[in-house]
Amino acid sequence: MFGADKGNVAATDSRMNGKRLKIGIVQARFNAGITDTLASACKTELLTLGVAEKDITHVTVPGALEVPLALQAMAEKGSFDALVALGCIIRGETYHFELVANESGAGITRIALDYQLPIANAILTTEDMPQAVARQEDKGRDAARVAVEMANLLESI
Repeated sequence: MFGADKGNVAATDSRMNGKRLKIGIVQARFNAGITDTLASACKTELLTLGVAEKDITHVTVPGALEVPLALQAMAEKGSFDALVALGCIIRGETYHFELVANESGAGITRIALDYQLPIANAILTTEDMPQAVARQEDKGRDAARVAVEMANLLESI
């Protein structure tokens, strides 16, 4: 289902019903041309899945390494059913790519486990800008779907 346009999946699959969910989005501003599109696609899909606009909180941070701290602050509030991490890390000529990708991913996973809160990780890690551009809309939509589905799953367990 992910990556393909299936229409209004909320109408046919209760796992994808976001009507009473509160979702937080943390977007890295680094590579804003990509992350702005990720955020737009994510928010549009959340609305399509039934999440009310007033129930979507969207904040921005400088880069991918700052995303986990903002996610943790949101998790500590206890008012979100799921969170979404958005960012874009493009490989360069140094080890910095691996450091940022690994540490941001580990931080996101730790917060999800520590708070038992679904976090859809849509921080793109690509070799180059064309790969990021090719993924920006699909991954933004996918993140919204993952957040809604996992929020509903955890509520049912």
